[in-house]
Amino acid sequence: MSACLSVRKGSIYIPSSDCETYFRGLDAVIVVVRENELNVMPVQQMSAGGYILKIRNANGDRVVTAPDVFAEHQLMDWNDDAVEAVWCSERGALICALPKV
Repeated sequence: MSACLSVRKGSIYIPSSDCETYFRGLDAVIVVVRENELNVMPVQQMSAGGYILKIRNANGDRVVTAPDVFAEHQLMDWNDDAVEAVWCSERGALICALPKV
């Protein structure tokens, strides 16, 4: 299973269909960079922390804003509207490769 994300200036844009598939009923995710990959992991309870999955439009598309993670890894200039991400059951995360520098 895969998803097509957009990444712009420290934010990850997730289409409503992909959000429903991978993050159904959730209000937050954790965003980490690990092994040259961006990992977006579901958070079951908001009290556990993470970033809010904000509703972006009437279609139910979502956006996650995580500028601290992007800045820490010098990724603030990453702008791409066709980032392929795949679900990894072992990590429990939606994963995409980082851009080549």
